[in-house]
Amino acid sequence: MKIRANNIDIEIEDTHTGDTTGLPVVLLIMGLGMQLVAWPPALVQALVNAGYRVIRLDNRDIGLSQKFDHLGQPNLVWESLKYKLGLPVKSPYSLHDMAADALAVLDALQIDKAHVVGVSMGGMIAQRVALAAPARVLSLTSVMSSSGARGLPQAEPHVLRVLLSRPAGKDLSSIVEHYVKLFQTIGSPGFPVDDAELRSRILVASERSFHPSGVTRQMMAIVADGRRAAELAALRLPALVVHGKADPLVPFACGEDTARRIQGARLIAIEGMGHDLPDGVVQRLLEPLIPHLDAAQATP
Repeated sequence: MKIRANNIDIEIEDTHTGDTTGLPVVLLIMGLGMQLVAWPPALVQALVNAGYRVIRLDNRDIGLSQKFDHLGQPNLVWESLKYKLGLPVKSPYSLHDMAADALAVLDALQIDKAHVVGVSMGGMIAQRVALAAPARVLSLTSVMSSSGARGLPQAEPHVLRVLLSRPAGKDLSSIVEHYVKLFQTIGSPGFPVDDAELRSRILVASERSFHPSGVTRQMMAIVADGRRAAELAALRLPALVVHGKADPLVPFACGEDTARRIQGARLIAIEGMGHDLPDGVVQRLLEPLIPHLDAAQATP
C-alpha cells in the first residue's frame, strides 16, 4: 500500500486493518538497499502473535517507494576519501530525512507512538528516529547496526569488494547471481541458508524492484551521518542492541559501541550470526526482542 508521507510516496505493509485501537505498533525499518519483503515472515508473524501491529516500509529510493534519480549519482570514491580525511561528506539526502520519512508514515497512519526496530542501515535510521522524536518511541531495537563513530572496525576488504561490485549484466539472472554471492559473503556461518531458498528470496525481491542508484545514495547518507554517535548519549528509553559475533560487514565491535553509548541499553550477542536474518537467527532475535517490547509497553 502506498501512502503520502513527508511529501513523498512511501510503500508500506500493515498487518492490521480496521479497528486498531489500543493495539501497540512495531515499526520495522530495513537496511541498505533492502526492501520491506526482506523481513522474514516468521519474525513478522511472531510479533503479530505476541499482540503487536507491525508496520513495514520501503525506505525512500528503494523498493516501491519514491525514487530520487533527479538528485544524481554521488561520486562514491571521492566522498569516501573525504570521509577518511575528516572532511564533510555531501549526500543527496540524509539519514535525518529517512528518519523523517518513518515518522511521517506514523503520522499518515495516525499512530502517536511505536516501538522502532531497525537492522543495519535501518538501525541507524531507527536511532535517528529516537533522537528526533524520543517521545514517540516506546522502545528502540538496533540490530547488526552501528553508531557511526569514527575509529570503529570496518568491513573486511573482500566483503567491501563484493558489496561495491555490480551484477555482470542487466538481466534478471545476473542480478540474482550478484545478490546470491553477496549474501553468501555476509551471511551467518552458524546458520547456513539453503541455496535454493536463498535464490528464491532474492528472485522475489529482484522481480519486485532493482534500483542500484538508490543504494549508492543511501550509502552516502550513511557516510555523511557523522554526528550520531555523540548524540546517542542523550537517549533515555528502553534500548536493545542485537549483533552477530561473526558479522563480516558491520563487525561486532560496532554493536558493542552502540550499546555503550545509549544509557541502559542491553546488548545481545549471537554466536555464528553474520549480516543476515536466517531462520535460526530470527528465533534467537525474538527471544530477547518480544520481552523487550512487552516490558517497554508495560512501562507507564
